[in-house]
Amino acid sequence: MNMMNITVDLERCEGFASCVVTAPELFDLDDERSVAVVLEPVDGGPRTRALALEAAASCPVRAITVLAAPVDEPSLDEAARPATD
Repeated sequence: MNMMNITVDLERCEGFASCVVTAPELFDLDDERSVAVVLEPVDGGPRTRALALEAAASCPVRAITVLAAPVDEPSLDEAARPATD
């Protein structure tokens, strides 16, 4: 399963909730702090990614970031090992 990383910058978020309206399955509003929170888990399927990007674009203060999850890099030891068939 492809994964992605969705974050909300809590210092920037002002609780407009445009992300919640755009993608309620991905975001909710924390009533105590009046900021958006990302609902888990988030798979990286095409529909989910499109919704996340649309929600990020709808944020008036640009508090949402959507990134592909980092791919695990092989360690130097693993990279130095000869390939086996």
